[in-house]
Amino acid sequence: VQLQASGGGLVQAGGSLRLSCAASVRSFSTYAMGWFRQAPGKEREFVASISRGGGSTDYADSVKGRFTISRDSAKNTVYLQMNGLKPEDTAVYYCAASRKLMATRYGYDFWGQGTLVTVSS
Repeated sequence: VQLQASGGGLVQAGGSLRLSCAASVRSFSTYAMGWFRQAPGKEREFVASISRGGGSTDYADSVKGRFTISRDSAKNTVYLQMNGLKPEDTAVYYCAASRKLMATRYGYDFWGQGTLVTVSS
């Protein structure tokens, strides 16, 4: 499984960005998908996840109500819509794939390269 994240950039506080993660895999619908982030000097942390079928999602408390994860099985792509961005959202964002059925914060088997999101105050 190869994952290619894109959509990062520089945005002002309060702005929006949409990240995309394209999966090169024949059976995209058999993977739960997740987004993680790592800020400078900090450990990588969970952001959001979505189940195989897209019916179940999970969010970190810090992004709940501002970020939305979704997936398009026809395009083998998972998205992270980020609204109301804050400077503390600045990080490298990574997408990941898990063989688990449900949305999960753990147990990811494949990781993509990161895409940098910078939020200016």
